[in-house]
Amino acid sequence: MPAGELEEPLIVRPTSETIIGAMFAKWVESYRDLPLLINQWANVVRWEMRTRLFLRTAEFLWQEGHTVHASEQEALAETRRMLYVYDDFSEPVMAMPVLRGEKSESERFPGAVATYAIEAMMQDRKALQAGTSHFLGQNFARAQEIRFQSEAGQLETAWTTSWGVSTRLIGGLIMTHSDDDGMVVPPKLAPAHVVILPITARAEDPEAVLSYCRKLKDDLQARAYGLGRVEVVLDERDIRGGEKNWGWVKKGAPIRVEVGPRDMADSAVFVARRDRGPNEKQSMPRDAFVDGIVALLDEIQQGLLERARGYRDAHMQEIDSADDFRAYFTPKNSDKPEAHGGFALAHWSGEREVEERIKSELGVTIRCVPLEGEVGDSAPGTCPFSGKPSKQRVVWAKSY
Repeated sequence: MPAGELEEPLIVRPTSETIIGAMFAKWVESYRDLPLLINQWANVVRWEMRTRLFLRTAEFLWQEGHTVHASEQEALAETRRMLYVYDDFSEPVMAMPVLRGEKSESERFPGAVATYAIEAMMQDRKALQAGTSHFLGQNFARAQEIRFQSEAGQLETAWTTSWGVSTRLIGGLIMTHSDDDGMVVPPKLAPAHVVILPITARAEDPEAVLSYCRKLKDDLQARAYGLGRVEVVLDERDIRGGEKNWGWVKKGAPIRVEVGPRDMADSAVFVARRDRGPNEKQSMPRDAFVDGIVALLDEIQQGLLERARGYRDAHMQEIDSADDFRAYFTPKNSDKPEAHGGFALAHWSGEREVEERIKSELGVTIRCVPLEGEVGDSAPGTCPFSGKPSKQRVVWAKSY
């Protein structure tokens, strides 16, 4: 094989809507074929000039959906439904709070009539677009002649949608929860909920400690959690205890349990929670730990969500003047250029020129026009940048 050639070629392709739309035009003939709902997992190659791990890579894995409908109302309902499917994963499972809203025209997916998104705040207070759902109207259907015979016998143009999330969610998970010691993984996503670390270095009978740990593992795994069971790893590797412990800290395992001869003699376990400091540990009666494991995992899961939501809310502010807006996004310390405000809830007249000016001046964009009930004040007001009327506040932020 010549130098520089890949075993399998990588092809930078058009957006999926153009490819799948061509097939929809062949598959759809009658109203009886609708709705047509397609979901796929696929690796995609894009021409990214500046790659960023997980967030913008030249090749990434994603889930994408494409649907065809007979009516505008049905397509709109599907678009909104999928937005809340992503929401139902990001908050209850990832413990990553999001704001739901519609994109401005300049941030909309090309060719879409409306784009809806979930926007999360990372620990550097930048926004991450974590998932999108697009109402494509009849734009792609007209271009690709996706038509069907209606029940009345008329030839009509279909209505389409598309939506997707990618491995960007892994980046979101890391940047939402992790700390200087490594990963922090919410229990509902953790491959191992509990890691048992036997302390046998000074034990007179190391096998007795291991036997105690194996029984503990069996008892924990007998408990149901989520859609399965409590997943437990018994780490019997013959390496230094400190090295073993810190390995699991960095991986973000929700609970680490140390068991030595003294714990075994007391029918106890020594428990460390990853959502707390690495040195914060407590001794617990063994049976109480086993009986309470599901409640403890739920407590960690909910605590991570509340902590992330509290952080976001503490850095989300209503702003009513242009000067205050600029100050909010101007670093207060030149040594920490990330030290900008966070999410600004400010009015906007709807003018693209205003949006482009703010983006050029401050690197700040409209992340979304919040859906009803997403933020506190959704009443009409005045745009601080133009002095013109504004229908409601929008979310402004620096973003990835």
